[in-house]
Amino acid sequence: MSMRLYVWQRMTAALMVPLIVIHLIVIFYATNNGLSAVDILDRTRGSYLWALYYGTFVIAAAIHAAIGLRSVASDWTSLRPAALNGLMWSAGAVLLMLGLRAIAGVVLPGVLPGVLP
Repeated sequence: MSMRLYVWQRMTAALMVPLIVIHLIVIFYATNNGLSAVDILDRTRGSYLWALYYGTFVIAAAIHAAIGLRSVASDWTSLRPAALNGLMWSAGAVLLMLGLRAIAGVVLPGVLPGVLP
């Protein structure tokens, strides 16, 4: 792994630690107060603060996971650096798209119709 990728992976890990702690606190609060999925969506719809929070989380996780996948593939396969980079960029793009779609479904009303009332 190059020094640049190493630094990016460590920076995203450092960024994700407080985000994970906050996420776990929110889950703990929601489950202890008996909030349903509908209750949670009522609280998150239209909240650009939650979109910013989870957007930051998704971007950091996509970068972190893509670099990690590249490292694992490098150790376990004989792929050349160009193929490893292609795998990393592809995985990162897919994770980013899926994560942003999930955020849109939680924050923006009507983006994912039929998922929950």
